[in-house]
Amino acid sequence: MITRGDIFGFAPDEKYTASVAYFSMEFAIDQALKIYSGGLGFLAGSHLRSAYELRQNLLGIGILWKYGYYDQVRDNNGLMKPEFIEKEYSFLQDTGVVFTVSVHDSPVHIKAYLLKPGTFKSAPLFLLSTDTAENDELSRSITHCLYDQNEATRIAQTIVLGIGGAMLLDILGITPDVYHMNEGHSVSLNFYLYAKYKSLEEVRKRVVFTTHTPEMAGNEAHSYSLLKEMSFFYQLQDHEAKSILGMNGDYFNYTLAALKFARKANGVSKLHGEVARRMWGDNPGICEIIAITNAQNKSYWADIQFNTAIMSGNDQSIAGRKKEMKSDLFKVVADQCGKLFDENILTVVWARRFADYKRAGLIMADWDRFLKLMNNKNYPVQLIWAGKPYPEDDGSIALFNQIINQTKPFANCAVLTGYELGLSALLKKGSDVWLNNPRMYHEASGTSGMAAAMNGSINLSFPDGWVPEFAKDRKNCFMIQPAPDRPTIVERDIQENKNLLDTLENIVLPMYYTKQENWIAMIKTAANDIVPEFEAGRLADEYYEKMYMA
Repeated sequence: MITRGDIFGFAPDEKYTASVAYFSMEFAIDQALKIYSGGLGFLAGSHLRSAYELRQNLLGIGILWKYGYYDQVRDNNGLMKPEFIEKEYSFLQDTGVVFTVSVHDSPVHIKAYLLKPGTFKSAPLFLLSTDTAENDELSRSITHCLYDQNEATRIAQTIVLGIGGAMLLDILGITPDVYHMNEGHSVSLNFYLYAKYKSLEEVRKRVVFTTHTPEMAGNEAHSYSLLKEMSFFYQLQDHEAKSILGMNGDYFNYTLAALKFARKANGVSKLHGEVARRMWGDNPGICEIIAITNAQNKSYWADIQFNTAIMSGNDQSIAGRKKEMKSDLFKVVADQCGKLFDENILTVVWARRFADYKRAGLIMADWDRFLKLMNNKNYPVQLIWAGKPYPEDDGSIALFNQIINQTKPFANCAVLTGYELGLSALLKKGSDVWLNNPRMYHEASGTSGMAAAMNGSINLSFPDGWVPEFAKDRKNCFMIQPAPDRPTIVERDIQENKNLLDTLENIVLPMYYTKQENWIAMIKTAANDIVPEFEAGRLADEYYEKMYMA
């Protein structure tokens, strides 16, 4: 049997002796381990890295995705297409543990692997796989693709994560003081705990929950009848699940159930905490919802040489290292797009998940004005886009490819594929401006701008998510004025496109080219303001203080 020494390799700091099992559908730990899609995984990865640095008594529970999320490649026309390529990981330890979970009233074999802490300097992470010889092909496919589009497969994935993860801990003889659900995907673990402890109150003593989704449509829900068929409720009938939680209707909402099972929950920024309380506050029986703002791990994301320059306060060293980082990014631009970017030209990056509310194409909405921006000889600009749409989201894929086609004629525009941890780091280090233009109140947190600020990229952003907690306009970032309430989304987009371009043309570009000392001062202020408030050590500590030990 695998021992605690095998799992952790160290004794926890006495400040963090409460044991925690952290359940998440995705973890972005290292470029080599492709088991994540985007922001949720990036957050979980930073949390585990900082938990390791602080010697916290925390381990992760996730899934070993055979094909990852997907590989973002190009077709013969240079447009994006998803490919699903099998992954192999020799650095994972086979624990030798194989057990079964009931899915659709049939036994599904689950094999457990361990990512040891020393491998990538993260808290230990158990990864579950159904891709074993004991299973038939349908059962093996459960852990093939992250966020599989088939509804039954998605439900099976949540059963493996929630019930399977809780069962694994019991098999290993690990009884956590706290079960932490990072988003609602693992909510089925509570039905396993209910069967074990026979009481909702006993479950609530042990469970906390983090919600990341400020839009009601984004909170996963399935019919009770299908969930019952899939064995989601473990040993309970669907009417018993309804009765225990006081939930009615035909659909079981993962987030609402998690809020009823948990003793405490949190949103991922102060603004999102307020939004979450408005969204769910009218439902009886939910727990308290506080706010713990997301953060990113500095030791992973920050360039060492740039950080040294910031600490020295030497403007010349800061500017020099920034150009070197831009040069590294521009090698990728040249390789992928055949375009040679100039390190002396201001470079704006929009890089995040392609989703409608994030508005990847907002800067191009007024095409005539965009053309003038691209052809401005006095204040030249370079633009880079990157990000992954969901592989079945035809609309977002079409937008990605539309931007490729629209920007092909411009030597100063590039759209990059392969948006994973490695490229994300290059973009944050190699950009001058990190553009964030979501529709207001749709971004729960949005952490990419934190890591950008650690690397001398100044945020150009609407005041959504985490940004209002950080922003000092024209001191550590550039704020874009949101549009006043308008009758339609289209009208708001038109106004906010104007506000974005006004800020870029009238404030950002002139400062970069005519007041370089002010620009460097902003870089230094942003880098100093981002840490420790938005560094994941604060986050990991705050979870212990406000969620695990409270």
